[in-house]
Amino acid sequence: MLLLIEYFTNHYSTGMSFNRVLTLLPLLLLTLFTTAQTTIHINGSVKNAQSQPIPGVSIQVANTSNRAMTDDNGRFTLKVSNTGKVQLIITSVGFEKLVKEVDLQADLTLHLTLQSNEQQINQVEVNGKSQTRQLKESGFSINAIDTKLYANSTADLGQVLNRTTGIKMREQGGVGSDFNFSINGLSGNAVKFFIDGIPLDIMGSTMTLNNIPVNIADRVEVYKGVAPVSLGSDALGGSVNIITNQHLYNYLDASYSYGSFNTHQSAINGQYVHQPTGIVLKLSGFYNHSDNNYLMKGVEIWDNDANEYVKKDLRRFHDNYTSVMGQLELGIANKKWADVLFIGGSYSRFDRDIQTGIVQSIVYGGVTRDGHARNFNLRYKKDNLLHGRLGLNFYAATSRDESVLTDTTKRKYYWDGSYIDGNPETGSFRVTHIIRPRVFSRFNANYKLAENHHVNLNYSFDRTKNETYNSLDTDVDPLPGKIAKHLGGLSYQMDLFDKRWTNTFMGKYYGLQLSKLQYDYNLLKNVLQSSFKSYYGYGLASVFKITPAAGVKASFEHTYRLQQISEVFGDSYQVSNNLGLDPEASDNINIGGFYGRKVASHEFYVEAAGFFRSAKGFIYASQSDNNQLQYKNLADVLVRGGEAEIRYTYNKLLNAVLNITYQNAIDNTMYPNGSNSGTVSATYKDKIPNQPWLYGNAELGIGKNDLLGKDTRLQFNWSSQYTHWYYRSWEGFATQNSLVTIPTQFIHNALVSYSMQQNRYNISVECKNLTNTLAYDNFRLQKPGRAFYVKLRYFLK
Repeated sequence: MLLLIEYFTNHYSTGMSFNRVLTLLPLLLLTLFTTAQTTIHINGSVKNAQSQPIPGVSIQVANTSNRAMTDDNGRFTLKVSNTGKVQLIITSVGFEKLVKEVDLQADLTLHLTLQSNEQQINQVEVNGKSQTRQLKESGFSINAIDTKLYANSTADLGQVLNRTTGIKMREQGGVGSDFNFSINGLSGNAVKFFIDGIPLDIMGSTMTLNNIPVNIADRVEVYKGVAPVSLGSDALGGSVNIITNQHLYNYLDASYSYGSFNTHQSAINGQYVHQPTGIVLKLSGFYNHSDNNYLMKGVEIWDNDANEYVKKDLRRFHDNYTSVMGQLELGIANKKWADVLFIGGSYSRFDRDIQTGIVQSIVYGGVTRDGHARNFNLRYKKDNLLHGRLGLNFYAATSRDESVLTDTTKRKYYWDGSYIDGNPETGSFRVTHIIRPRVFSRFNANYKLAENHHVNLNYSFDRTKNETYNSLDTDVDPLPGKIAKHLGGLSYQMDLFDKRWTNTFMGKYYGLQLSKLQYDYNLLKNVLQSSFKSYYGYGLASVFKITPAAGVKASFEHTYRLQQISEVFGDSYQVSNNLGLDPEASDNINIGGFYGRKVASHEFYVEAAGFFRSAKGFIYASQSDNNQLQYKNLADVLVRGGEAEIRYTYNKLLNAVLNITYQNAIDNTMYPNGSNSGTVSATYKDKIPNQPWLYGNAELGIGKNDLLGKDTRLQFNWSSQYTHWYYRSWEGFATQNSLVTIPTQFIHNALVSYSMQQNRYNISVECKNLTNTLAYDNFRLQKPGRAFYVKLRYFLK
């Protein structure tokens, strides 16, 4: 199968031929869909005798393998391919079994109630498992985060993920700043981001983790090192998949917050379902603004009287940031020929002042960057084809992302806002435009060969062009180019011993077409030339459940990460180009275990894992002499580490989380420049610079329902983050006490929220960096000190 994909991509990767294929593919799918048999949808909810939703309940059609599980809100959707009378078996540990007969002639809604089985509760320690816990206990190494727990916080998705095991997100400043996201020691573009399985950046450069409000997502899945083929990515380090609300009911979630540094953040996320016709309208968006004028401590400025540099505490003066995004989707759902058919579009833009380069000794006062992006997409999904064996999923999108870097000031600025006349701040006068049109499509098919045997096929095509020009320069486009990626995958999953042992075998294909300027010695000038290369990966994910409460798992993948267009062609101000950059490869291994126990109202959950990464041609960002970053290939990087987390909850009153991560990422290249002999590299066995190696998090939540009235909740949350000191540059050239280290940090945050009318009206007050600790992050750039925020949220369902 992978060879067929390679043959196809080699013959149809360029020109009109492939565009015709993309045009015909939906027509081919539509032909398949018209053969689908009648599908009836049973929607409903399951509650206990106290009208509380029950997660993890099994609803199964009698004498078949067709079943559904309730989510964290006790809701479910069961798809049945035949009409007539059937029996539904509803079961959950700790409750009496319920058998219900229904007559299926059309879609219907059920509201079910289960009665407690006290004897079973005393004998069994495991209750029904939530969707996030089921993901954690799969063969893949996964962090599954239920974002509803943070709905009243002002945190963005990046800050929420930064509290979980193996994850480190380092920002260069305040709201909207650049950041570096790492999973188990591999970071940057080795980590890929998705929203509902689709690359996040297809929506434009505004859509980043530190821009997206937590209320936009229903949950987030983080795959560490090994990712399923259904994501269709070349994510060597891991994948982050943001899952939005997929339930078909009316809801509206709107929020606004205001805080320190003139920070405004608002978000809206809603859906309207017209039940008689199945028409669905979805709306989401956000707005962020901050002056980011926080205090910079101990920065150097020139003192004319003393005739020397002195250190002072001064505020940032050129760091305003604004971003906005709006998305609209219109479609139909729950039809015989389509579970989901949507067309949609989005628009986003940002305006950003640039205060510093990658080091804070370089101060800008007139450099700006702004941009906008638009996206149009089509998505289609149909399950239960071929008598419930086949599920199909198709997505196609086109987008255009434009940004402009402006530097027309002939000044050198200092931290007090003063300046002297000189050269342009970034080296030359420029109004540099970067335009990146993009086409993306993905096709996924899941087929059940037999009971407990499934295969999944995935193919995606992703083409991005790079067009740049300086409107102050009449020269021809200095750096045109194009990157096209063809990613294919095939997996086979088998469940053994009554699904106690699950194995997933994977094969992946990576095809890269790169068009770039190269010097032609015959023509004696640069010409645009193309090349196409293929790479193959493979992997395995396995989990064995020793008991319903405990299990062990392991995963392995030989994978590749293809170059990003920004790594090859740069961004004109912080990243210089490297046209000779190559893909990187890695062997990733995860081994771990989990154990959960519930006794009465007390619930414990423990998980631990070890990980190993051996990356060849590792792509990393290196600081160059002109204070820019350039992405380079390091021959061999080795990462070893471990992580552990323990969770405790008591009823709905108390929850606590404690986790820790250790990772040792070293340069494993003995001889530089790819040689096998000679002088040993000066950085051989040194830690990779600018990367934390020991960090942990603690969270405590205390809340009480009906304390201040019926249907109210008062909640207090505390979180702490510890990061051990680490080197900013190669440790062989540094000492722990020098400025080339980033010091140990211990940051605390606190939040109090009050909810009324069953979470319809919410107000929260939050303090970040409560102790006003001097906080550093990427390349020792200072982050904001103590900050206060208030948030208002309205939620209607």
